[in-house]
Amino acid sequence: MASLFSFRQTYRYLQRQAHEQPVIFYSVVIGLIGPLMVITVPPIRKSLGYKNSEPIPTSYPVPNRPRRPVQGYEDE
Repeated sequence: MASLFSFRQTYRYLQRQAHEQPVIFYSVVIGLIGPLMVITVPPIRKSLGYKNSEPIPTSYPVPNRPRRPVQGYEDE
């Protein structure tokens, strides 16, 4: 019975805070949802068939041939 009473008090407190200070209340709610979404969203995306994209290249691909020396452009 004590846990039910405690739950009611907590629920009433949260209702009061949502009414009197909605910005703080909803900021806390959104802040608590963030870590939960890190755990739940990837499995849901995988089950819906989402495939990760290819990683972005981090360097320019070097050609598969010997390099020719640059001539012209005042490099002499």
